[in-house]
Amino acid sequence: MTEHISVIGGGLAGLTAAIACAESGSTVTLYEAHRTLGGRARSTTAPYVANDGPHVFYSDGEPFQWLDRRGLARPFTRLTLRALARSRFRHGDRLRPVPPASLLRMLTRRRLSAPVDQSFAAWAEHRFGAEAASAAAGLAGILTYTDAGRLSATFVWDRLLRVTAPRWPAVRYLTGGWTALIGRMADHARSLGVKIEVEARVDRLPAPPVIVATSLDAARTLLGDESLRWESGRAALLDLGLRGRRDDLFVVSDLDEGGFLERYSLVDPSLAPPGHTLVQGQMPMRAGESLADAVARLERVADLGLPGWRDRVLWRREAAARQRTGALDLPGHTWRDRPAIDRGDGVWLVGDSVAAPGLLGEVSITSALTAAKSATRRPTLSRAR
Repeated sequence: MTEHISVIGGGLAGLTAAIACAESGSTVTLYEAHRTLGGRARSTTAPYVANDGPHVFYSDGEPFQWLDRRGLARPFTRLTLRALARSRFRHGDRLRPVPPASLLRMLTRRRLSAPVDQSFAAWAEHRFGAEAASAAAGLAGILTYTDAGRLSATFVWDRLLRVTAPRWPAVRYLTGGWTALIGRMADHARSLGVKIEVEARVDRLPAPPVIVATSLDAARTLLGDESLRWESGRAALLDLGLRGRRDDLFVVSDLDEGGFLERYSLVDPSLAPPGHTLVQGQMPMRAGESLADAVARLERVADLGLPGWRDRVLWRREAAARQRTGALDLPGHTWRDRPAIDRGDGVWLVGDSVAAPGLLGEVSITSALTAAKSATRRPTLSRAR
């Protein structure tokens, strides 16, 4: 008898789990509490299509390749030489075309391993000096949404090495933003027979097998397990729709404070009307800092990279991202120490803060595929007898 699997949560992890389970022959019902699917993988509606947080995929990872093999990751765009030429680094409150030499020397030490039990700041300063350590932590802000210096040296170093690998950048920008991807995933899930129910809040676990694809906050309540907690980032997000100018930069990577700005419409013109530009940015928030103060620091980066931007604003959105920026590993911890995927008794937990490897959203897909594989191989009650 074909086994029925319930998936709770219709974001990136939930849709991945539903598709993988259906491909294995199970019948699947996916429950989403909101009117629309996507979870944190959402975008605003036109004319300015801004993701809820600036995200990309890395094509050298299995999560992207899993999507691409199913035709779900396309269309996408790649970085171009034109875009790279419009990239700058903020260092010493000045824009520079290249990062400091100390950071470049640091990133050539690619065979070096970093310890788990030390902070990145302490390890990097000891090995490479204060300037390189500070700049590297700033560069890692785009990957961590926090002061990367306080995190495990292994966690930060491994991510820096991956995104600065000496090859043509593996970054992929999904045309149309997250909403377009989620729409394709939902259509594919339905074509496999997945039943998708929106506005269907689940307050009690259905009969197992069940895959919980919610935030840890929601999972704590649903599973009644207060141990479901993990460190995450806290950042200010600023989205700007502007009248375009030819001298606007593509990326400003803020080595001073860990923030960044990125003009996404340069690589994907569909995100803004003709002649307009869409810029998204983030700035890690300091302990006790207000959103307004963090946004003001991010506006300083905009002053450097987007001349006269304040007089060109046509649309603006700002928000604080709290506990929704993916898992961060503190010194002494690795991804294996995060909340386990297999919760026992036919229940699995997936998402971006559980015990699975990967970069940012890759954790969601990897954990969902792990759970689906386990759930679909679980003996049915009839077999157990």
